[in-house]
Formats: sequence, C-alpha cells, structure tokens
Amino acid sequence: MVISFLGSLPLGTLNIAAMQIGIQESIADAMYFSFGSLLVEMIYVRLSLVGIDWVRKQDKLMKAMEWVTLFIIIALAVGSFIAAAKDGGNTKNVLLQNNMHRFLLGMFMCAINPVQIPFWFGWSTVLFTKKILEPKPDQYNSYIIGIGIGTLMGNCVFIFGGKWLVQRIANSQQYLNWVIGGIFAITAIIQLIKMLLKKDAVTKFGEKDSVTPQ
Repeated sequence: MVISFLGSLPLGTLNIAAMQIGIQESIADAMYFSFGSLLVEMIYVRLSLVGIDWVRKQDKLMKAMEWVTLFIIIALAVGSFIAAAKDGGNTKNVLLQNNMHRFLLGMFMCAINPVQIPFWFGWSTVLFTKKILEPKPDQYNSYIIGIGIGTLMGNCVFIFGGKWLVQRIANSQQYLNWVIGGIFAITAIIQLIKMLLKKDAVTKFGEKDSVTPQ
C-alpha cells in the first residue's frame, strides 16, 4: 500500500487524467475512473507474480502499447491546451468528450500503459529477495489489495486536491488546464526520447534477469 501510494504521487497520465475528470465532470466520475485503472493495475501485478516470463516475451505487444500511450498523452496535452484557450478554460478536454463510462475509460488507459509492469516486477523482486513477500496465495492477495488501496489513495490526493484548488482560486480551471497541458506535453517528450534511445520501461524490463517466483 505504501509503495503504491508513493508511486502514485509523481505526476503521471492516470492521476492527472483523474484530476481533470474530477474538475470538469464530477468526483464520482473521477472515482469510477480510478477504480477502473486500479483494477487493471491489480490484474497486471497478479499476472506478473505468476507469469512474468510469458509477459517478458510479448515485446512487440508492449512496444505497440507504448506508442498508443504516447499518442494518448499527446492528445491529452493538445486537448488541455484547447480547453484552456476556449471559453475561459471551461471547455472539456477533447479526449474526455465521449460517452464511455469512466470506469471503462480508466481500465482502457491503464491497460495500454506498460510502465507499471516493470515497476511492480522490480518491487516484487526486491520484496521476494528480502523475504518480505513470500510466494503464498494469501500473501499475494494481501499484496494486491494493498496495491489497490495505495493507488486509490494516491489518486484521491489529485482528485480532491484539484477540486479544492479550483473552488478557491479565481479562473483556476483555465490556469490548471495550461499546467496540465504542459505536464502532458513534457511527459510525451520524455517518453518519446526514452523510446528512441531505447531507455524506456519496456526495454529495461526486457533486460531484467529472469528471476520468477513460483
């Protein structure tokens, strides 16, 4: 739970998107989005605990997921800039202008983001090595539940924090859209550079030793 909470605090695609939904739509929609994303994250972690060797071999799939994620981040950046420039910043991000249930949107955006796979594989390996985590079903279940709670707590910081700022600062939504757009733009540039230099999460994941807990 602690690892997941702290890992959710750095600015990223999912927590910023959750904050935008909370500001431009409702807290309930933002929570649905968070539940959807953390469900997929928990599934990924569970699969990584028992089938990491199979996941490692899906290099082309993970590379494709990275490119899709990059395009979505760019779209979020552009959408935020457009929203900030129109109607005093009250226009909804173009990527959020759809009828997809926010729970499903959260699942989709988390599912195509492969960064969390090497992140949790690395932490799980450390915990196995330290014998803090043992290959037992009950410990796996507790571990995954803790991850879900930690991710939800981290997202709530952004959802409620963003809502609090908007309610207390005049024209804050417009400024926030500019800031969010900038964050997404910087994130996209950094990810593109890493992918081109082959220093992205997928490449690092493929270089890890094949130590899989049974």
